Amino acid sequence: MAAQTCNVSLRRLEVAVMNKPPNDRRVPSPCGKTIPDRYRLAAFVPLMVAAGLVAIAVNVTFAASRAQADDGSNSLRVLCYNIHYGQGTDGKYDVERLAAVIRQARPDLVAIQEADVGVKRSGRVHQIRELAKRTGLAARFGPTQHYEGGLFGNAVLTRLPILDVAIHPLPYTESTPERVTYPRGAIAVTLRGPHDQAFRFISTHFQHNVAEDRVAEAQAINELFAGDAAIPTILAGDMNAKPDAEPIRTLLKHWSHAIDTPPSPTAPATRPTSRIDYIFYRPAGAFRVAETTVIDESIASDHRPVLAVLQWVPSVVPVDEDRSR
Repeated sequence: MAAQTCNVSLRRLEVAVMNKPPNDRRVPSPCGKTIPDRYRLAAFVPLMVAAGLVAIAVNVTFAASRAQADDGSNSLRVLCYNIHYGQGTDGKYDVERLAAVIRQARPDLVAIQEADVGVKRSGRVHQIRELAKRTGLAARFGPTQHYEGGLFGNAVLTRLPILDVAIHPLPYTESTPERVTYPRGAIAVTLRGPHDQAFRFISTHFQHNVAEDRVAEAQAINELFAGDAAIPTILAGDMNAKPDAEPIRTLLKHWSHAIDTPPSPTAPATRPTSRIDYIFYRPAGAFRVAETTVIDESIASDHRPVLAVLQWVPSVVPVDEDRSR
């Protein structure tokens, strides 16, 4: 099924979505037309240009506190959190409860997965705007699909100055009547870090029910972000894969783990049995892992959040990070 085409930018759509009134249930279209609810990303044509992994920069200001200037610290507190579109294990939708978990972790960077914006099931709440407002962090949203009259996807929260934002589609298998899949993507934010050095922070979410998709998505992440050792990069997300699975092994050819030993499970939140949420970084010499933990939170979401404290190493010399040879 071919995607529709139109000559407008994703920025126009992002601005419309981020700034529309909370009670406005319409979903803007890149072409100015009504968009029906879909389980695919056809309306986001700029994200699928030429069927390639094309990056499109957006930089949308949210109704949140402005990012604070560098405070001179060498530490970065990184949180990875799949928020299950705001629904806790008790069945309740509660953005404030999620915000409280984030505030308690005192993060500099938060990678969010499964965020709803204007979606019917979660009460049409603009979850990213609300999380930004309730945590005092700046926010950027990377939608991956339309869902129930709104948008669904990944996001980044941060207290650091934002320099650039890019949304990257990832490969995925389209849905069939027998198997429902979802479009996948990554949002990459470039920030000003300690010592005024730029670095990159990525939030992503791999396919939940197609093993081949997860491998392809890991390979795409490597192709997109592992070719440039000059810019330190932190990758966080729900990879839907255990530590010894092929997608994680694929990532570890180019990335280092910020993970405890043995790996603490993150899902399901009530009685976790599997580690599927991760924080990675590269190049290996750019950061030192000072702390890593899975936060004991079993109600706010169906995943437990992962926290890593990374010590910045400013004098790192870029090296070849290809560990497959």
